Amino acid sequence: MNDVFPLSEKYLDFLKYECSCEFLEGTTAAGKTTVAVPKFMFKIMNYTGTKPSIIAGLDLGTIEKNIINADNGLIEVFGDYNQGGCIEYHSSGAGNIRMPHILFHTQNGVKIIYILGYDNVKRWKKALGGQCYGLFIDEFNIADMDFVRESFMRADYKLCTMNPDDPNKECYIEYVNHARPIEKYKNDGPQELLDMLNEEQIADWTWWYFSFDHNASLTKEKKNQIIESVPKGSKLYKNKIQGLRGKATGLVFDLRKENIITRTQALNMNFIRYAIGVDTSYSKKSHDKLTFTLIGITEDRKCVVLEEQIDNNRNREIPFAPSDVIPRTIEFAEKCKLLWNINKLTYIFIDSADAGTISEGQKFKRMSHCIYQFVPAWKKTPNLIRVQLQQSWMKTCDFLVVDECKNFIHELNTYSFTEDGDLEDGNDHSIQGGQYGWLPFKKMIGNWELIKHFIKDNTKDETLEYDIKRGR
Repeated sequence: MNDVFPLSEKYLDFLKYECSCEFLEGTTAAGKTTVAVPKFMFKIMNYTGTKPSIIAGLDLGTIEKNIINADNGLIEVFGDYNQGGCIEYHSSGAGNIRMPHILFHTQNGVKIIYILGYDNVKRWKKALGGQCYGLFIDEFNIADMDFVRESFMRADYKLCTMNPDDPNKECYIEYVNHARPIEKYKNDGPQELLDMLNEEQIADWTWWYFSFDHNASLTKEKKNQIIESVPKGSKLYKNKIQGLRGKATGLVFDLRKENIITRTQALNMNFIRYAIGVDTSYSKKSHDKLTFTLIGITEDRKCVVLEEQIDNNRNREIPFAPSDVIPRTIEFAEKCKLLWNINKLTYIFIDSADAGTISEGQKFKRMSHCIYQFVPAWKKTPNLIRVQLQQSWMKTCDFLVVDECKNFIHELNTYSFTEDGDLEDGNDHSIQGGQYGWLPFKKMIGNWELIKHFIKDNTKDETLEYDIKRGR
């Protein structure tokens, strides 16, 4: 097959891997269906039994266009039976089989493969009257769930391809999230997708992630053409280009190259204020993160994200607790002081909803008399106003990020509005931590005199403002 369709190492590993159920998720044009269908056919070719198999898609026309008659599709790869190949396709049925089907001529006999659109309930219910050997479901994320449930329990081998979609869909919760990547590729995929594979693992169910980079036949020009044709920030861009699950649409932040600086550039800036923001999470199942974010504010009123540290409790045998987070926070603060030559770093702002961690911090200070102030995050400024402030500062290059803060940059490129116009719940853990750091000092950033007339925010922290005036 490599002579017909050049394959990356990961696809070669996929073709050789044996298990009972596989899910292929990733970007558009990654070659998922093109490679998955031949593997499915090879499995049927080596099957010595007589049970039929099923190829399912949105509708018959879509299956014919994307799988049967496509470039590198079934007929091209395996050959038309009438011209000496293996594939005999009957779109309207033939003989005793009245449904669309393929007769696959193999060394182990002729195999029957039903072609089903999951849009046609009457037809697929007729096909699912008994057991089947192989089940291939294309575009699994939009498949009819009644069809999925009925067909999964009847098939010996299942293979499904999909683009990422709304993470709350039943197809993920009931099926995909029960799968795991193989050891070699356990970290090869977006972290937020890996974090979502958090349901109890079922047998040998396997999850594969494929992107543009895994499609060895995709030219750089074609890749750029595909990316540029999808509106940046749209739901389509997030799902099909970034390869991320999400029902959100429209990016919150417009991160430009001017907003990203190097560590060397940051070290040459004159900072007059530093703070650390801590966003906490202790869940063992969710993809929520514990984030530490160091921000600095310069003499010329720029806010810079300087350093970050990310952790979570997922799959930890011994999960960390609030009492463990305080030593980690202090360790992060001490590391930042050395890396950034900071003489004075006092404030550590912790998510005010996490009373337990704040209490542990204040207890630690009483017992150790450490120099740090563990302060509840200043969250009286509404979330939308925080976003508006940061959007404004980014446009005027008064909000910058050091290029080594990869997670923060990733969130800025991912954080989106929902279809209802609200801010999505996710992809913002580092962003929130950064906000906790700069919120009490927001009047020291950008052109506050100009912007304050447009921000309906009269909140203030008198203690912190008093400290700022005194240069503390």
